[in-house]
Amino acid sequence: MQYMNIVKFQVKPECVTDFVSAMRNQPEWKGNIEMRVVQTDENKFCGCGLWESKEVMMASMDSMVAWLDSIRPFLEVISDEIGVTDPASGPVIITK
Repeated sequence: MQYMNIVKFQVKPECVTDFVSAMRNQPEWKGNIEMRVVQTDENKFCGCGLWESKEVMMASMDSMVAWLDSIRPFLEVISDEIGVTDPASGPVIITK
């Protein structure tokens, strides 16, 4: 079953260009079918990844977290509770 991860980012205004460049050049992870980035406000973004399965996504998790660590200087704290990213993931239940 296909799986998706969605991550919300709030980028420091002076880092938007660097953030977009980093998102364009992120690694290719095995089993990642597609990745899209949506700009939801001037400095707010949402990354959406489509994966072959939960298992292949989880196998790439350490590498994805390490990559996210490299872009943390570009990000603002969203809240004290969640930090600099607001992630969610789950199985794809509808495709149109």
